Amino acid sequence: MLGIDPGTQVVGYGAVVPKGAKIAMLAAGVMRAPARQSPPIRLGLILEQFEQLLARLKPNVVVVERAFVKDNTMTALRIGEGRGMILAAASRFGAEVIELTPAEAKKTITGNGQAEKEQVAELVAAELGLSEVPQPLDATDALALAVTHVHRARVRSMLVEPDPPSVTPRTV
Repeated sequence: MLGIDPGTQVVGYGAVVPKGAKIAMLAAGVMRAPARQSPPIRLGLILEQFEQLLARLKPNVVVVERAFVKDNTMTALRIGEGRGMILAAASRFGAEVIELTPAEAKKTITGNGQAEKEQVAELVAAELGLSEVPQPLDATDALALAVTHVHRARVRSMLVEPDPPSVTPRTV
């Protein structure tokens, strides 16, 4: 699973893999584009980095933070441009694309959909057995998305009823 915290200057990523009852981190970090560049140039630079990340990690699932508008509509539109590029690239790569809101990830990780980024980061690090919190917080936001998807997939697999055993008629 590859979690992505989208943006147009900084994009967080975090890759995890289920290991039995635990979850292990494969990679975490950020992709960056210089703020002084125009939005199309920044998107192109991030796209190039994202495609390299996809080629290196080969995720079957990419979990992308769903956009939300808090205060600044222009910021939300810019993030939407970054999200669109990420969604299209992940889909073209052949990965299943899942979208989650920040509140969904926060609630899964901390039990509180309004938790602070620092609390989410600390609990993600603890769950992954890391001695330090990955930096910057864009990376832990992305890890939280990936970890949330792993938990949800496990719950779904427990809810699926197995096929009933086949019955062979007996002759008496």
